[in-house]
Amino acid sequence: MSDSSNLLKTTVNDYLENLPESVHNKLYQSSITCLAIFRLLPSLAKFYVMSLLFNEHSVSYIDLTRWIRPDNMTHLVSSSTKSSSSSAVTNFPGAIGKNKMYQNECLKRLKQLNLIKDVRKQWTNPNTGQLTNVVVLQLNPMFRKNFRNALTGSQMSNDLNNDIEMTDVEEVSEEFLDRYSLMKWENILHFMVGSEVPELPSIGVLSLLRHSGLMDIGEENEFIATPKRFKGDNMDLKSMKITQDGFQFLLQDINAQIWQLLLQYLRMSEKLMMNPVDVLNFIFMLGSLELGKQYPVTLLSDTQVIMLEDLVDYGLIYYPEKNRYFYPTRMATTLTSEKTTFKTASMSMNQVLEGGPEVKDHGSIVLETNFKLYCYTTSPLQIAILNLFVHLRTRFANMVTGMITRESVREALRNGITADQIIKYLETHAHSQMKKLAEEKLLKKLEFDSNATETQQIGSQVKLEVIPPTVVDQIKLWQLEMDRLQTFAGFLFKDFANAQEFEQLANYADEVGVMLWRDDDKRKFFVTEEGIGQLNDYANRLKRHRA
Repeated sequence: MSDSSNLLKTTVNDYLENLPESVHNKLYQSSITCLAIFRLLPSLAKFYVMSLLFNEHSVSYIDLTRWIRPDNMTHLVSSSTKSSSSSAVTNFPGAIGKNKMYQNECLKRLKQLNLIKDVRKQWTNPNTGQLTNVVVLQLNPMFRKNFRNALTGSQMSNDLNNDIEMTDVEEVSEEFLDRYSLMKWENILHFMVGSEVPELPSIGVLSLLRHSGLMDIGEENEFIATPKRFKGDNMDLKSMKITQDGFQFLLQDINAQIWQLLLQYLRMSEKLMMNPVDVLNFIFMLGSLELGKQYPVTLLSDTQVIMLEDLVDYGLIYYPEKNRYFYPTRMATTLTSEKTTFKTASMSMNQVLEGGPEVKDHGSIVLETNFKLYCYTTSPLQIAILNLFVHLRTRFANMVTGMITRESVREALRNGITADQIIKYLETHAHSQMKKLAEEKLLKKLEFDSNATETQQIGSQVKLEVIPPTVVDQIKLWQLEMDRLQTFAGFLFKDFANAQEFEQLANYADEVGVMLWRDDDKRKFFVTEEGIGQLNDYANRLKRHRA
């Protein structure tokens, strides 16, 4: 599973775990939601749920720990006892191994989701006859009932797959839905990277991009979203720029991108007094629908009808006739899938339009030691992303060329993009020939390295250098140029009555860790915003003590 997929599951789970138990119990009334939440669990947590699902009896915690292998503690305990001839790791009694830590993490997640509960029961020992308190684990009864229904094919609550005859329904192909959804989604991504877009994203999308921290327009140009401000050539909209988080957002796969915006939508919906259970149930329900099939709007709640119109802006829904029926797109039906069909928006678009392989846009960048860059691509989105940190010079039918310059990198850094993000993007999209040459160079280096005799030593000393080291170092140096001066918000203390008063306050600020700068000769010091409260309290205590 990709890193972005793991991050996606972690982020969604974090949101769900912070919900109150009352909301969890309402969510578990839907079989579809139960199935979707189960898919988001770690592997061992899934195993525990399935083991308890059809078991009518409680399972003790001791029995649960026997279901996994004991750890091989040798490589897990942190000990640095070494001799001159060999290195050894000492096992400490009571140390927690990797398997045990993973088990504890899975159980913790299940408890935070209120899927299982600890119950203390008294058990009579058959040998001694003594009563013993035993901790047993029980599956949430509401979740057990509805998750069973989901697995056994029983009628699901909030199920839209009912056979309802619909007349005069527009026939829509899967290919059309793919084109439609990716056109909508790429329009948002193009707007983020500053490309010209045929149609500005809706007010809701722009508000979501700002509140999620993916784009920003600066405090000096505070933007208030009103319909009038979307007519014509609006300078406020053009002033919105991608942030560091926004660039990281572009590196994720499309499923993780959608979920990131949906989670922000969930947080905003709470402020708008929308029912969070209806919102979550509808999102999870979309993941269980069938691509290319129409569904009636009449079966949705009022909150879900509002959501329907919002999700059209993200390409999750095709809504041809208002208040009648809608079509979920592939981006919606794969929301809770273990494996997503689309990896990135640009890859998906090329795959749909040209019928090419899914890896069409992977390995498209060639970078030379003289900072010249060649990118084999026809994707306007990838070209727009490169334009954030590359000075593009020439564009051909299937390739663009440019230079990574000091000014182009500094412009990216000013927009919040970091040097590490630029390097990671170049490495991720490096041409296969560059990776092959880097591997050959690494093998030769290992072959002639007489000092590296152990595999562990080799791996720690040598790494694969896909991007020329001179380019990597220079990009980092350009960032260091920008980081020479750092600004901090805080408060300056000066004009003390005497040296003793200055020493007392300055030393206290040092002790509590809020001191940023100090000049003993001029009796001045500067503290953080967070520390001003503590320092004022301490100063008042000193005054009362003197009085």
